Amino acid sequence: MTDHSDFVGRRVFIFGGTSGINLGIAEAFARRGALLGVASRNQERVAAAVQRLSAASGREALGYVVDVRHYQSVADALTAFSNRHGGIDVLVSGAAGNFPASAEKLSANGFKTVVDIDLIGTFHVMRGAYPHLAKPGASVINISAPQAFIPMRMQVHVCAAKAGVDMVTRVLALEWGPEGIRVNSVVPGPIDGTEGMARLTPDAESRAAVMRSVPLQRLGTAADVADVCVFLASDAARFVSGVVLPVDGGWSAAGAPIGLN
Repeated sequence: MTDHSDFVGRRVFIFGGTSGINLGIAEAFARRGALLGVASRNQERVAAAVQRLSAASGREALGYVVDVRHYQSVADALTAFSNRHGGIDVLVSGAAGNFPASAEKLSANGFKTVVDIDLIGTFHVMRGAYPHLAKPGASVINISAPQAFIPMRMQVHVCAAKAGVDMVTRVLALEWGPEGIRVNSVVPGPIDGTEGMARLTPDAESRAAVMRSVPLQRLGTAADVADVCVFLASDAARFVSGVVLPVDGGWSAAGAPIGLN
């Protein structure tokens, strides 16, 4: 029987993989023996993540300082990683930006910044990775958000950007499927220990309210999301492509009832 959690020798690159949910995803692949590359804008976070992931995997992780808004820097990092390891088997695009703002107070630059990071940045990652993806066999995973399909107050910029991300996922699943490349989106719900949850639940009362709003009656963890990404990257999901998969304990099915929508 094949061990679908075994990623020894498989080449995994994660954008945004130096903090939060994305670092949790990177650690899950590290523990399974993957050859890892991570990228984000912050040099200190990149260095810390590389050290942590190298220790977890027992082999050197590679880190790159990249702003996904700049296509050439994205492409250069992916080329450098591919040249080192001979290609990419798993690509995770998780870079994102967010802040609460009502539409009438949101500046044009603020709207553009989130779209540039979330949507255009996702396209940069997909386009830059394409020449290096294993064909057939590559798994591409975009980290989306419930704002992609649930309208939320104070989130017009994120709703627009993430809806675009999920459509990019679906279109590329169509275009790249004949080459054996699978493309899916993962949609984390309320995840404990993230910057977003810290803003959403600044006190015990608001934290309890969010927990009550989740049908499974708890907050998610980075490991909950990471395990789904490992599944989607594995041979167990070999016929899964073009899917937008919530990992939220039923929260989005309930309409994300926490006062934002």
